[in-house]
Amino acid sequence: MNAHSPAPSILDSAGVDPKRAGDILGEALKGADDGELFVERSESESFLFDDGRLKSAAFDATEGFGLRVVAGETAGYAHASEISAAALERAGHSAALAKRGYSGTAAEGPRATNAKLYGEQNPLESPDFANKVALLQEIDAWARARDPRVVQVMASLAGERRTVEILRADGRLIRDVRPLARVNVQLTVERDGKRESGYSGAGGRAGFEAWISPDKWREQVDEALRQALVNLDAVPCPAGEMDVVLGPGWNGVLLHEAVGHGLEGDFNRKGTSAFSGRIGERVAAPGVTVFDDGAIQDRRGSLTVDDEGTPTGRTILIEDGILVGYMHDRMSARLMGLEPTGNGRRQSYAHLPMPRMTNTGMMSGDSSREEMIASTKRGLYCANFGGGQVDITNGKFVFQCTEAYLIEDGKISAPVKGATLIGDGPSALTRVTMIGDDFDFDNGVGVCGKAGQSVPVGVGQPSLKITGLTVGGTSL
Repeated sequence: MNAHSPAPSILDSAGVDPKRAGDILGEALKGADDGELFVERSESESFLFDDGRLKSAAFDATEGFGLRVVAGETAGYAHASEISAAALERAGHSAALAKRGYSGTAAEGPRATNAKLYGEQNPLESPDFANKVALLQEIDAWARARDPRVVQVMASLAGERRTVEILRADGRLIRDVRPLARVNVQLTVERDGKRESGYSGAGGRAGFEAWISPDKWREQVDEALRQALVNLDAVPCPAGEMDVVLGPGWNGVLLHEAVGHGLEGDFNRKGTSAFSGRIGERVAAPGVTVFDDGAIQDRRGSLTVDDEGTPTGRTILIEDGILVGYMHDRMSARLMGLEPTGNGRRQSYAHLPMPRMTNTGMMSGDSSREEMIASTKRGLYCANFGGGQVDITNGKFVFQCTEAYLIEDGKISAPVKGATLIGDGPSALTRVTMIGDDFDFDNGVGVCGKAGQSVPVGVGQPSLKITGLTVGGTSL
């Protein structure tokens, strides 16, 4: 995690003296408030087995750097795929134009850490190419043999190993090696001419070994098959306002989208979030505690340090219904007079960092899911979400349920299709009436988009009961 790492630095291996790089950065940052040199080298691969054959296999290797100069609210950024002293000098001159006579006070650098939240495995090395293809063939054959109604199988693997180095103005070189892997299975079943699909996936910051043992990938097949078969029996969902019970785990994506983005520091600094200026106010029902935690071992959204070099940690955002904090990168924290929370993230060296979520969730309560369902006269139980759309300025959302059931007289009844949840995050949080004791994270497949950048994230929550949500479906 520091300049004394036994592994050779990216700068050294590219023939750039780290001291020379530090001098170039120091010159660019004279009079600036903040900035850094971000250097990255990454390798990634993906395999897709579809319709009984290997449909695609891709490999990508990239390297480059980004040099940032921050002056007040302005950031100058220059990046290149060539790592050389000459390219660094050109980038330093370009990024320094952000100052244009500005004279600020250099912000104190991020604190050091000896923590390490994941190993340095390389998912590309093990299993080898042939064994990865053979594994996908095995998944395909086993899934088809599992049930005669299976008519299509899509199985995929994706892995990457990303090494980043962050050179700070004080000369400290922060290094982080980030593995990432995931396994996905999607099945289509057919009965009497009707087709339905189901999906399951898992992954995290480790090599493939954690997810490709037969018991693990068979779990994914069985879950995808279960969802698809449920949807074969689904009837059109009635529309209207009703109480909704959400299952645990992946359904935290609603919290992530409808609430989490609105708690990122840049939106609140600019006053564009529905939560701007509301620290200390009640924004959710009692018992609702929302957190972001980038320091969970091996989780997909975790980072030992963020992309500015700040160690990640656990940030409480809403505590017992009261808004107590936001997620910050170094710029939003400095401009708001607060401490960075380790949420400065970027898609790659070609992108500026900004406040982003890591692993976001809601803490458990003391109710059981069975109690929530039993207390619901008429409503909807949403077991799994698909895609959704959100406007962070007001939190309004529309989410599609990929697995849902009617609740009638306190009991689960028919599965339904075409169900959507419509509402707004701030209002929905105030309508939470029961919080489950069954908190769980998703299986490690989340990807978050913001301002054209995508990063891996985690979501989690316990089961929840929310009263009076609008359910879109079929009018009765």
